[in-house]
Amino acid sequence: MQANYDAATIMGGLYGDGLIGLKGAFHPEWADQLGQDVEALLEEALQRPGGAVGRGPKRYYVETHPEHIRGFVGMVTHPWVVAVCETVLGPDYKIVEIGFDVPQPGAVNQPWHRDFPSPEETLIGRRLNSLAFNLTTVDVEEDMGPFEIAPGTQWDTPEGFEHEMFPPKSLYNRYESRAQRKLPKRGDISARSALTIHRGTANGSNKSRPALVFGVDAPGGINAERHDLQFSQTCYDALPTELKKHLTCRVVEALQPIQQGHTIEGLIMGEA
Repeated sequence: MQANYDAATIMGGLYGDGLIGLKGAFHPEWADQLGQDVEALLEEALQRPGGAVGRGPKRYYVETHPEHIRGFVGMVTHPWVVAVCETVLGPDYKIVEIGFDVPQPGAVNQPWHRDFPSPEETLIGRRLNSLAFNLTTVDVEEDMGPFEIAPGTQWDTPEGFEHEMFPPKSLYNRYESRAQRKLPKRGDISARSALTIHRGTANGSNKSRPALVFGVDAPGGINAERHDLQFSQTCYDALPTELKKHLTCRVVEALQPIQQGHTIEGLIMGEA
């Protein structure tokens, strides 16, 4: 683990609340460049059948190719990212996904949910074997549909959950009483368990709120099965050797369009 970051603090945050963050990890100008890349990629994806999936009205998710994100290498090799991954997932962690979520003006509250069913390692073994990292491309304000999370709920058993992901409305008071809205700034980064119950809130502004996400698994994690991380041979050859050890990916002569495989049907309509 990177010596600059305390293992107990990292473990305490992710095993406790289920989310930690580092403010000012990157320069705001770096985040602006990320925003330019995301905007162009979203426009392209919306023109291509299957290029973007709905995560509710006026809300899209796009899985993309790492080499289309100019800051990819610096992002996933940031010392804090490495420290968090090594501390929680072990030294043989694997990056399995990169994409972005864009709640546009008019996006509505999502139902409370987790991103996939809780695995046996967490339900029985009480171990986190995956993490999701998020980076905003804008300074988030209250009316822009902030991300909302219910701390500590990564350990909730999915009794009565639809698809083992969507809790019944009888539990909403529990989540709303715990809810924390996150208002990150450009350059901030966070890490969370995608099992912690969360939702995107209604975007009542006239601005989009794009956020990049990349997913990381411990050995034995199966989230790579839901995704299709690809590198062209030329790009892969240029990657740092140490980074290559942490990728579950295909190396191809020419990049192929990604047909998003991680559709979350329960998010299509938003909160009823």
